[in-house]
This record gives sequence, C-alpha cells and structure tokens, in this order.
Amino acid sequence: MYKLYSMQRSGNSYKVRLALALLNVPYEAVEVDILRGESRTPDFLTKNPSGQVPLLEVGEDRYLAESNAILWYVAVGTPLAPENRIDRAEALQWMFFEQHALEPNIGAAYFWLSLVKGGRDLQTHSLEDWMERGYGALQVMENHLKTNSYFAARQLTVADIALYGYTHLADRCDFDLQAFPAIRDWLKRVEAAPGFVPMDWRPADIDDPASIAAGA
Repeated sequence: MYKLYSMQRSGNSYKVRLALALLNVPYEAVEVDILRGESRTPDFLTKNPSGQVPLLEVGEDRYLAESNAILWYVAVGTPLAPENRIDRAEALQWMFFEQHALEPNIGAAYFWLSLVKGGRDLQTHSLEDWMERGYGALQVMENHLKTNSYFAARQLTVADIALYGYTHLADRCDFDLQAFPAIRDWLKRVEAAPGFVPMDWRPADIDDPASIAAGA
C-alpha cells in the first residue's frame, strides 16, 4: 500500500489525494504540517531532500516527490493518463503550464493569504504581480475551455486534476472567477466525477488525523 505524506491544506498535496480517490486506490496518509517545520526534520529530509510535500512512498526506501510526477505514476494504465501520443503530450503540456503559470501565482497567493498568519503584510510587494500573472493564467485556461470540456483527450485526465488543485482555491486568495464562466463550469464537471472528494475530506472512521487510510 502506498504511504502518502501530505498536508491537508496544501493544493499540491490535494491533487494527489484527489487522484487516488478518483482511482479508488487505498493508501496510508501521514499529515505533515510544513508551517510547523515538519517537512524540514532530519527524518523527513532523508526521504525528500527538498523538504516538500506531497511525497509518495512507493516501496521500501523508494520515494517519489513533485505532485505532477506522482499524478503520472499513480495514473498510468488508467483513463486518467492518456495512452494516445498527442493526448499524452497535451496533458503534459497543461501540467507544465500549471507549474510555471498557475501554481507560482495563485498557489503562492493562497499560501501567503490563506495559510500564513500575517502573510498579506509580509508579501505586499509580491501580491500585485501574483494577481496580474494569475489572472493571465486563468484567461489562458478560460480561452481553452470555451471550446473544450477538459484540457486533454476530451475527458477528465491528470491535467485537469493538476489544474483543479489551485484553481478551485482562487476565490480564497483575492481572485474573482465571475469573469471566467467556462472555468466555473469546468470546476463543476470535475466535482461531478465519480469518486470526487473535496480538499477537506477525511475518512469518517479514522480518529487519528496523523495517520489515515483512504480509498477502497
């Protein structure tokens, strides 16, 4: 069984939890609070020297970092990972876009405005740039979704999961999605997928949030 080190309120961590839920894959989850330095301990750094979550333990002393790499790993051989060459390349194209255009702006704004106490005051100098570039990324997505229901392969794929992770949090960090009706409709389509779970979902029968089992 996989062991997933993640933070409940992290968009990158949520991507992986969402993919595993959609695939009905069981896993053991370990909560790692990066705000309390839990990803910088000597023990965790032996698993992932970059000190980041999510981190997936795939075997004895074998760990896979980076959310989008983990998405591909767990999705290969399922409908979430396109087999057609061009569909696969287009899915990757959008996943790269998510990491260089969406996550550094909407993801950064979410982290500092929603998670870090006093973060708005600490990052006043960055907020304007995050908003400008974040809205630019949303417009690119909106333009695509005006004529496409999903981002690749004409169906839900890991590309949609990657982009959903922080897009659905945009309204928690000053972004207004009212001007992006195609994005709002796409968010609803993702949320209607069988097996979808929201970001704050935890299995109801687990008492200890530090070690939960999810999936089938």
